[in-house]
Amino acid sequence: MKDAAIKELLTRGVERIYPSTEFLESRLKSGKSLTLYLGIDPTGPTLHVGHMIPLLKLRQFQDLGHKVILLIGDFTGMIGDPTDKSAARKRLTREEVLENAKLYKTQAGKIIGFDGKNPAELRYNSEWLGKLSFADGLELCAHMSHAQVIKRDMFQKRIAEGKDLYMHEFLYPLMQGYDSVVMDVDGEVGGNDQTFNMLVGRDLMKKMKNHEKFVVATKLLTDSVGAKMGKTEGNMVAFSDTSTDCFGKVMSWPDSMILAGFELCTRIPMSDIKTIKVSLEDGENPKNFKQQLAEEITALIHGGSEAIKARDRFEATFTKSEPSEFLEIEFAAKAVAEVLVKKGIVESKSDLRRLIKEGALTNLDTNQKVGEEFLTNTQAGRYRIGKHRFVRITE
Repeated sequence: MKDAAIKELLTRGVERIYPSTEFLESRLKSGKSLTLYLGIDPTGPTLHVGHMIPLLKLRQFQDLGHKVILLIGDFTGMIGDPTDKSAARKRLTREEVLENAKLYKTQAGKIIGFDGKNPAELRYNSEWLGKLSFADGLELCAHMSHAQVIKRDMFQKRIAEGKDLYMHEFLYPLMQGYDSVVMDVDGEVGGNDQTFNMLVGRDLMKKMKNHEKFVVATKLLTDSVGAKMGKTEGNMVAFSDTSTDCFGKVMSWPDSMILAGFELCTRIPMSDIKTIKVSLEDGENPKNFKQQLAEEITALIHGGSEAIKARDRFEATFTKSEPSEFLEIEFAAKAVAEVLVKKGIVESKSDLRRLIKEGALTNLDTNQKVGEEFLTNTQAGRYRIGKHRFVRITE
């Protein structure tokens, strides 16, 4: 049983392991308790499905009895990770990063456990980075060469395009790498877009601690053209999304993402995923499996009962509605919000008000965004609420 769990840890959703898969396998089978961490910079107010992937990997280590740490980069978050950025990030204040991180422990706690016999630990890297003197920083810089950093593809691209490369960006990997040294960890987990930063920490551990740190770089969830899921595309599932939006966003993913979604964002056995793969190859309707995927992801974030409710709401809106996929409703004067809640189109009046404020309510007949006048002076017509809910309102 343990050997099977170790095999899945080493392979499921893994892009590459440093220094090697064999090295980590040997450590896992040694019986020694390992300490490892996942670092997240609080650059936004919520975790999302991209964070779910390394969190699930961290949970696998935790389930095997190893000590796991969730590190909030409240110091590095003020600087801004330059990874994949063609220009410098907008720098954040300490107040902004702390505000962004307010829900991170609660949200991460849906995947890893902060209670029980082997609780995860929560730490903040301002604890040490905020206390470094200028002399300390210079001493740290002595462990990393200009050639190590400047060879980074993204930096080379910036230079080739004649764009500025600022010193705080140049030093960011060094500061992130120092996290490993201070916490004296055995390993680190993160998305493969963080490989460079994680390997800087591995190099520092060798030089400063004479310790071989392992790195598990997980796969990224990408769309059909290989682009990372992102906020701008509107398909990124956030932990702060309602269960309805969570379910609907997954249903909007292309069919090509079904298998990757199951592997990276759920805990269902790989043997079941192989069965799904065979069924898809045999021509079974992918919609059935996408609904299962949406339910699994929604359950991780909101719990099983909420996932079932979200599924039922989706089916009521799309499967049981007219072929045009508009759910037809009637409303009494000034009662449209109550009707939408009763029909399960929105979860609450406050949910509807939030969507309106975010510009997520559109009159499809006029192709115009609808404001709060919708609540008191509703016009009959066809409306899109969010991205995945469509209603035809009649008087």
